Amino acid sequence: MFDPTVYDNLKVAIENYLYDLDNLDEHIHITHRTDQLEMASMSREFTLQFCLRDHPSVTAEVVLKSSLEAIAAEIMETPGSEPGCDLALRFSLVTKNPEVHCRDIQTIMQENWPEQRIEQHIRYIYGETPVSFDVTANVYFTRHVNEDQMHDIPMLCDHTLHVLNQILLTSEKI
Repeated sequence: MFDPTVYDNLKVAIENYLYDLDNLDEHIHITHRTDQLEMASMSREFTLQFCLRDHPSVTAEVVLKSSLEAIAAEIMETPGSEPGCDLALRFSLVTKNPEVHCRDIQTIMQENWPEQRIEQHIRYIYGETPVSFDVTANVYFTRHVNEDQMHDIPMLCDHTLHVLNQILLTSEKI
C-alpha cells in the first residue's frame, strides 16, 4: 500500500483549500498548476497559481518542493532526520513603472513576512525598448514545513490572498 510522504500530504492540503476558494467560495480563480518530478535530481515541485476573481493582472503562486534527500530520509526513517519540504510564495504582475511598484511591493512583503527572505526580479526583453516589465516577488520561508504545520495552511492561504489584494490595490493606484 502507498504511504504518502510529507510532500504528498501538504500538497493535497494546499490543493484542497485553494480549490475550495476557487470552486466553492469563488474568491479566486486558479490559473495554472504543475506537479513535477525532476528525474535528474529526483526532486519534486508543486505549484498552484491563482488570481483574485475578475482581477487576472496580479497572480500568486504557492510553491512546495521536496528533495531526494528529504524523501529518502522519510521513507527510510533515517534516525535524526526531520522530514519536511521547502515552501515559497510567488507574486507576479506586469507594470510600466517597476521602480514604484517594486518599492511598494517590498514594503508590503516586509510588513507581512518580516522574518523571511524576499527577492524581487524584473524581466524585460533585451534589445527592445521596454513598454512593460514583468515583476516577480518571492517569499522564501526559512524553515522546512511538515505535517506539524498542516493546521497553518488555511491561514497561510488566506494571508496570501490578503497580500495579493494589497499588491492589486497598489498596482491599480499607479
